[in-house]
Amino acid sequence: MRIGVPKEIKTEESRVGLTPAGVRELVRHGHSVLTERGAAAGIGIADDAYAAAGATVAPDAAAVFAEADMIVKVKEPQPVEIARLRPGQVLFTYLHLAADRAQTEGLMRSGATAIAYETVTDARGGLPLLAPMSEVAGRMSVQVGAHCLEREQGGAGILLGGVPGVTPGKVVVLGGGVAGTNAARMAVGLEASVTIIDRSLPRLYELDLQFGPRATTLYSTAEAIEQAVLGADLVIGAVLVPGAAAPRLVTRAMIRAMRPGSVVVDIAIDQGGCFETSRPTTHSAPTFVEEGVVHYCVTNMPGAVARTSTFALTNATLPFVLALADHGWLGALAADPHLRAGLNVHAGKLAHPAVARDLGLACVPVETIMQG
Repeated sequence: MRIGVPKEIKTEESRVGLTPAGVRELVRHGHSVLTERGAAAGIGIADDAYAAAGATVAPDAAAVFAEADMIVKVKEPQPVEIARLRPGQVLFTYLHLAADRAQTEGLMRSGATAIAYETVTDARGGLPLLAPMSEVAGRMSVQVGAHCLEREQGGAGILLGGVPGVTPGKVVVLGGGVAGTNAARMAVGLEASVTIIDRSLPRLYELDLQFGPRATTLYSTAEAIEQAVLGADLVIGAVLVPGAAAPRLVTRAMIRAMRPGSVVVDIAIDQGGCFETSRPTTHSAPTFVEEGVVHYCVTNMPGAVARTSTFALTNATLPFVLALADHGWLGALAADPHLRAGLNVHAGKLAHPAVARDLGLACVPVETIMQG
């Protein structure tokens, strides 16, 4: 198979879909790789490194899309990239379709087979290709939240860890999954007062064992969320429903009742966000103030630490890229039910039930698609 790796064109995005080490593995399996010139320049990897690993360096994205059987990316395809996709071509990347009807319809019109990192599962019910970026985003959320709390950034002028004689800042983490756990870990490390809210009692038990008296765990109810949010200095939204739009757990009324200068960081913004007042932002303009509260809602948070994020992501995606290349999309999905869960779009048909439900579109079961 011929695998294409274009340069990411989303605003302020420097991650790349394959590293030279990944190229070398694919070439060892008998495949060829085409990388766009400068694809990894933003993280300090030169084209020569890809060429040394066995890739052919293409002059532009058009050549990559035209020649490749499978496109491996990081972020969702932008309109110009969707226009370059063709029937029979495989796209393997993050998609987050439940919050993006235009992209969904564009991919359906393209006729391509689109497999989403964020809906691939594992034997334990986890999301192995979302987890590395959730780890990064969770850890970053406290870092950027602490920065936004500084007075010059529009915040209330609060140091999360406090100092002797002064109470620490209050951090509320909505969601105790991978992102939420990593956010809590960083907040606890800064000696903030940390509360984690989740709807799974077994998960709350695990978090209580992990953090002990350094964090408070609460079962998720509207009452618990409201009371915690109203007293918080920093609220981190880290909720996830696989493949579906994020639930809006924090209302505008709650945001309005927070102390002016408080901060919310919406890690769930890729899936529509879990704050009613959230709207997508970019690294070049990451924040806005709504109802007196600073909002950080960057849709590709891990792109800020693109080198770390690229290696973390490609460590997880490479085995699946190899499987798709070795066996073709149909053979790979037939052999692996967890990869099968990643199929979102094929030949104009929408295959993921959660995406279809949230967008009000018809869904064709994956098994039907594979049979036909």
